Amino acid sequence: QVQLVESGGGLVQAGGSLRLSCVASGRTFNTYAMGWFRQGPGKDREFVTRIKGSGGWTYYADSVKGRFTMSRDNAKNTVYLQMNSLKPEDTAVYYCAADPRGLGGNAPGEYQYWGQGTQVTVSS
Repeated sequence: QVQLVESGGGLVQAGGSLRLSCVASGRTFNTYAMGWFRQGPGKDREFVTRIKGSGGWTYYADSVKGRFTMSRDNAKNTVYLQMNSLKPEDTAVYYCAADPRGLGGNAPGEYQYWGQGTQVTVSS
């Protein structure tokens, strides 16, 4: 069983920045594929970004490319999501997700474990 705990959400004005963190349990964190997803009001959960276990490869949704950066610190069992140039349409609950198999892609169903989510609200 893998437990994920997100933090760092909050209220920010458009153009501002936030950094989300997600701490994972488990002794083999460096093999987990990790992802960030978000779910806005009345919307389906959507892919934001993902990273392989080694941290050497990341992939971003077009809507956040150039503004968001995902990284990981395997020594701390933590992934981060640095969000810059935030827009009101980025408002959502942000979830981190883990695939211990190391295969996680862009679909929520490819991840076995989820955090509780952290609210990000961007005001205009």
